[in-house]
Amino acid sequence: MDNKQEILQKLKETDAYISGQELCRSLGVSRTAVWKAVNRLKEDGYQIEAVTHKGYRLVRESSSDIFNQKELEEAFHTSFAGRPLIWKKETGSSNEDVFRLSDQGYPEGTLVVTSCQRAGKGRRGRTWISPEGVNVYMSILLKPSIPAATAPMVTLVMALAVYEAALELAQKPEGSCRFGIKWPNDIVASRQGGPWKKVCGILTEMRMEEMEIKDIVIGTGLNVNQKDFPEEIADTASSFALETGMEIGRAVFTASVWKHFEEEYGKFIKAGSLAPLRDLYEKGLVNRGRYVKVLDPQAPFTGTARGITDTGDLIVTAEDGGDDRIVSSGEVSVRGVNGYV
Repeated sequence: MDNKQEILQKLKETDAYISGQELCRSLGVSRTAVWKAVNRLKEDGYQIEAVTHKGYRLVRESSSDIFNQKELEEAFHTSFAGRPLIWKKETGSSNEDVFRLSDQGYPEGTLVVTSCQRAGKGRRGRTWISPEGVNVYMSILLKPSIPAATAPMVTLVMALAVYEAALELAQKPEGSCRFGIKWPNDIVASRQGGPWKKVCGILTEMRMEEMEIKDIVIGTGLNVNQKDFPEEIADTASSFALETGMEIGRAVFTASVWKHFEEEYGKFIKAGSLAPLRDLYEKGLVNRGRYVKVLDPQAPFTGTARGITDTGDLIVTAEDGGDDRIVSSGEVSVRGVNGYV
């Protein structure tokens, strides 16, 4: 542990001031070293008061959002998700980072977390807009022994995990919004009965080797404390902070997501399908019972969404009658007839 982390730990252990002399003595360093370490902590976002003849004190505010390796490690209580956890202040693409780590022999559960991506990816090659210092972008490495045809289901497992973590935010006294899942994997929010808006996107990528899964990377982008959005997406995109009306502690929220993912992923792997998760997923499915447009380039149609199958396909009763249709994700998009949902 370096001087910065040791000082932070000591400041967290008390509400009182700690003199610079005491820190020098306990750490065996000079006053200059203490001063430099405190300034580095301030640069990381910690609010530290420095008062002459008293020393230093960590200002504890429930609304503060400190997001770094230390805060993430303290918040995580998982068995494999985020083991190891690699924090980056910024990166190109967290998915690409994890693929490189996989090639270096890193284990399943390796997680890269950042607050800024310079080359983030969305579905179908779209760019994912990644402003600095307010959101969470993260990717996990999975190496499951499952058939390749089963792999796309992990995206719905990830969506369910984010949804469950979001429900914990909605239950807070300050919260006044609803969260849901727009099939298959967008997390959406509605504040005070307003329109549903996207607050999270998920991109899953898989590599094969000799007809078997080599690795899977799930990339998740959470719009957490972002307040402004480009005009072209402002009507359909929002953030957890805007929808709940409160600033979100990103480290704790991130840890909550992976706690839920670990639980649900274990059930999925054991069952080999989404069967044990289906009821909970459908409770959050905002498409359910709604009139939707299935934008299949081959045969588009409209109908009412009913739920999902054990493999995560959407069940739709077509407007023109006949048997229910099974809609698979991929190149097929589903939209509400009168809007995004």
